[in-house]
Amino acid sequence: MAHEVDTRYTQERELSWLRFNERVLAEARDETVPLFERLKFAAIFTSNLDEFFMIRVGSISDMTLSKEHHVDSKSGLTPNQQLQAICKAVPALYKQRDKIVSQLEKRLRACNICALTVDELDGKERKQAERWFRDYAAPVLSPMVVDSHHPFPHLPSKNLTVVLTLRQGGERRFGLVPIPRALPAFCQLEERGLRYLLTEQIVLSFADSLFENCQVEEKHVISVTRNADISPEDEDYDVGEDFRAHMLKVLKKRARLAPVRLEVQGSPSDELLDYLCPRLGLGREFVFTSKAPLAMGYVYALEGRLPPESAAALCYPPHTPRWPASLYQNERMIPQILRRDALLFYPYHSMEPFLHLIKEAANDPAVLSIKITIYRLASTAKLVEYLAAAAENGKDVTVLMELRARFDEQANIAWAQRLEEAGCTILYGFERYKVHSKLCLITRREKGRIQYITQIGTGNYNEKTARLYTDFCLLTASPAIGADAAAFFQNMSTSNLTGEYRQLLAAPHSLKPRLLELMDEEIEKARRGERCGIFIKVNSVTDRELIDKLAQASQAGVPVTLNVRGICCLRPGVPGLTDRIRVFSVVGRFLEHPRIYAFGAGPDASLYIGSADLMTRNTERRVEVACPVTDPAVRRQIKHYVELYCSDNVKARNLGVDGAYAPVPRAEGEPALDAQAALMAEAELEAASAAARPAPVQERGGGPLRRLLEYFRRRP
Repeated sequence: MAHEVDTRYTQERELSWLRFNERVLAEARDETVPLFERLKFAAIFTSNLDEFFMIRVGSISDMTLSKEHHVDSKSGLTPNQQLQAICKAVPALYKQRDKIVSQLEKRLRACNICALTVDELDGKERKQAERWFRDYAAPVLSPMVVDSHHPFPHLPSKNLTVVLTLRQGGERRFGLVPIPRALPAFCQLEERGLRYLLTEQIVLSFADSLFENCQVEEKHVISVTRNADISPEDEDYDVGEDFRAHMLKVLKKRARLAPVRLEVQGSPSDELLDYLCPRLGLGREFVFTSKAPLAMGYVYALEGRLPPESAAALCYPPHTPRWPASLYQNERMIPQILRRDALLFYPYHSMEPFLHLIKEAANDPAVLSIKITIYRLASTAKLVEYLAAAAENGKDVTVLMELRARFDEQANIAWAQRLEEAGCTILYGFERYKVHSKLCLITRREKGRIQYITQIGTGNYNEKTARLYTDFCLLTASPAIGADAAAFFQNMSTSNLTGEYRQLLAAPHSLKPRLLELMDEEIEKARRGERCGIFIKVNSVTDRELIDKLAQASQAGVPVTLNVRGICCLRPGVPGLTDRIRVFSVVGRFLEHPRIYAFGAGPDASLYIGSADLMTRNTERRVEVACPVTDPAVRRQIKHYVELYCSDNVKARNLGVDGAYAPVPRAEGEPALDAQAALMAEAELEAASAAARPAPVQERGGGPLRRLLEYFRRRP
C-alpha cells in the first residue's frame, strides 16, 4: 500500500519554480526598472525556462520510463501527472512573455533601438539585409529537403532551425535550414541608433531562395529542447578509465538525448505539427508557440552596442564592487586575517581581497599548502593563475574539481588539465555525490607553529558572477575551523564522507541532522515560553523532512522567516499548520545567492553560512559545508543584512498560502526600502570613509597603538 502524502502545507516543486520564474518576468513589467534592463529580465526568464525543460522536465520524463513507482512527496502527483500540470501552466507564461517583449520593443523604438523584420525595411536597408544573407549566412547554411534519401536530421538542443512546408510537382515535402551557431545573433544596419534584424528572421525571409524548385507554403523558426539530465554515474564506467575522459564521453551523449519540448515561432499548421511531432517523439502538449524570439541571448550582445547616452538612460547605473572598510587595501591580507575575521559580501564588496590573499599565499615562504574545492569558474580566472603559481613555487596545492557542475563540465575539464600541468594535485570527488562546498584552506608554518587561514563561501569562485550574484565570503584564522577544514580535505582525499567535525557542518553526514537539532532546540524554547526564532536564507526549499520540522516549529509557536529566492515547496500561512511562517523572495538587479541559517532570538543565537540549499539533493546527495559565524563584528554585519532584507518593501514579495507571490504591504508614509539599493549605497559610503582614513600603523608584531586603533575600528 502506497504511503499517503500529506499535502496540506506543501506544493509541487515544478509548479513552485514556474511561479518563481513568473516573478522574474514581473521585473520585465516593472516600470521602476530601466527599460533595457526589463528586456534583459525577459531574456533571463527565457533562459530559465530553457534550463527548466532541459533539467526538470527531462528528469521527470525519465521517471515516466522507470519501472519504479514514483510519487512526489510534496504534491502526491505521479510523474505523468506532474508533466500534465507543467504543460497546462506553461502556455500562459509564453503569452505573458510575448506581450511584455512586444511592449518593450515598441518603447525601445522610441529610443531608436529597433528590432526589425525584413518586411519593414526600406529599399536601401533591404539591399543591406540581402547582402548580409548572401555574403555571411548563405555560405554556411545547409538546407535540405527531407525525403527517403535524406532522413530527418538530428536537431541539436536549443539550436534555431527554419522549417518549411514545400510543394514540388504536386507533392508536399518538408525542408529544414539549421542556423549555425557560428553566425552572429543579429545583423546591425548601417543607420543611426541601433537598428537590427535577428539572424533567424533574415534566414526565414530569404529561405525561399534556397529551394528554387519548390513552392514554399509555410515556414517557421523552430527550436527543439533536449533532455540534459544525464548522470555520469548512470553510464558505463571502466574503473581503470580516467574520469576526465569518461566525462567527455558523457557530454557527447547529452547532445543526443531525447527531445522534451518543441518551440515554434508563429502559428504552425496542424499538417506541420503532424509531421514534426512523431519524428521528435513528442506529444502536442509539449509544443509551445511564441511570438517573441525563441532565443534571447542576443539581448546581452545588444547591450554592448548601445550608444553611451542610451545606455545611461536605459540601463542600471554602473556599479563597481568596493574594497570593504574592514580591510586595509594597502596592507598585506595574511596579517590582517590573522588578526581578525573578515566578511566579503559580493557584489557590494569586491572579490579582489580574496584573490589578493591567494596571490600572497602563492608567494609567502611560510605557506606550506593551499587546498580548495571548485565548482564553477569564470572563463578567465585569476584564481587559476595564482593556484598554478603557488604550485610552481613549490607549495602543495590540492584542487578538488567537480567535473559534474552542470553545463560547466567542459570548462572544468580544461581547468583541471591546466592546474594539473602546473603541478597541482587534482581530485574529482565521489561517485554519486557532487562536491558543491566552497572551502579554501591555507596552511602556514610561522616560528614553528602551524597557522590556518580558512575561507568559507556561499557561492562559486567565479570572478564574473561575483559581480552579478550576492554571496558571502568569510575569511578566518580560527584554529578550530582551520583544523576542521584540514580534516575535511583529508577526508575528501580518502573518500570518507562520514568524517566528524567540531565546528563545520558537512553534508551528507552532519549538516541536516544538526539543522534538525537546532530547530528542535527552538521548538523546546517555545514550549518553555522563552524567546525563540528561526531565520533561513536559501535559494530553494524542497527537503520534505526539513519542511515538516519547520511546520512543527510553527505549530509550537516559533516565529519562522524564510527568505527563499526560488522554489519553496512549503506553503506558509496555512491555519494551525504554518501560520507562524513568513516566506518572501527578493528578485532585483543582482541574483540572490547567500545561504544563512540562524536559530535563536538573542545575542547568543546560532548563526551559520554555507553552500547548501534546503533541498534533498544538497542535504543528502552532495558534499556541502556550513560554518559557524562567531566573530562579533561579522555577526553584526550579517544581522544588519538580514534586517535590511526582512524590511525590503520594494523588491520583496511575500509567498501566499495559495503559492502565489504578492507585494509586501507598505503602510502610508512608510519609506520605500530596496535592500540591494541600500547595500550599494552603503558600500559607496563605506569605500569613501575607508579612503579618507589614515594608513595603518606599521609596528613589528603589533603593539599598544595597533591594538588601540583596532579597538576603535571594531566598536559598533
